[in-house]
Amino acid sequence: MKLSSKIALAALGFTAVLGLSSCNQKKTLKLFTWTYYTPTSVVEAFEKEFDCKVVITEYDSNETMFNKLVNGGAKSFDIVVPSQDYVSIMMKRGMFQPIVQTKFTNRDKINPKVLEKVTYDPEMVYAVPYYFGAAGIGVNKKKMPAGDYERNWNIFADERFKGHASMMDDYREVIGDALKYKGYAVSSKNEQEVTEAVDLIKNKWLPNIVKFDAEGFGKDFAAGNLWLCHGYAEVMYGEVPEDEWESTIDFFIPEQGGASYLDSMCILKDSKEAELATEFINFIHKPENYAQFLDFFCFPCFVNLEAEKFMKTKPLYPASAMDNCELKDDLGENLDMYYRKWEALRLQVN
Repeated sequence: MKLSSKIALAALGFTAVLGLSSCNQKKTLKLFTWTYYTPTSVVEAFEKEFDCKVVITEYDSNETMFNKLVNGGAKSFDIVVPSQDYVSIMMKRGMFQPIVQTKFTNRDKINPKVLEKVTYDPEMVYAVPYYFGAAGIGVNKKKMPAGDYERNWNIFADERFKGHASMMDDYREVIGDALKYKGYAVSSKNEQEVTEAVDLIKNKWLPNIVKFDAEGFGKDFAAGNLWLCHGYAEVMYGEVPEDEWESTIDFFIPEQGGASYLDSMCILKDSKEAELATEFINFIHKPENYAQFLDFFCFPCFVNLEAEKFMKTKPLYPASAMDNCELKDDLGENLDMYYRKWEALRLQVN
């Protein structure tokens, strides 16, 4: 089944979970998370085991989540699932309460490689990793024979893809990957390094890029309009019939790594169900439960290594491909520098 179809079907399941809020149960856990991000089967099993109900409210961006919480919504939820830069921002603002460690018995299931990257909370005092992921590169093998190109970020300088290449409309991703290719940190605060990365994009990559696109590139890739895409594997594979995956898609993350993200489960300061919230986080990381999440998206097993033996699907790419990826850290006052340089780039394409 196409991943896009699975997500559409999941919407029905998640609606059903939301509907459980009318039941009269002893406790209610309120989860504020990304759309279609928590397996319905796991939620229902948790409700049964802990004699409670779980109410899920969804968001589509960190900005949407953050704005809702700081504008009066923080008292409405128990658990939130921000990405790494927002975890750091929210920790500094005192928006979380500590994880109840005596309830977090599955903490040993978290991959040490992930915690090495989590410089803002390596001991999981406030944030427990949920999913570590990275964008990569997809080549349409029907348009370009596999192996006849560089397998690194400089593939976007290949003139054979001119007019048929796209990169994500995300300045942290694009500039971060250019920085990584140049040998710098993806969250560099050195303006000279950032300038070098932007110059590489402008002079070498941009002439071949037809658009910056973070949403529709999967459909264009499947239709054969795009031969080279920067984006998430699940988006590309989700638009191509499964029986054509092998003949059509060459997806890879460059060996040097690139920009990555880490969504983590955090308990809000005003949560009235902190112990139940920790039980939920712990329940998610029971390997057989976490495997259901990975199976749904065909994600690689990187955060919870023991879940791999319970998986029933083959990941779209190996987890080891992300070993050298770096998290996009909070840039603070340097964010504006990135944004200004990015806007100048975008004007030359869109």
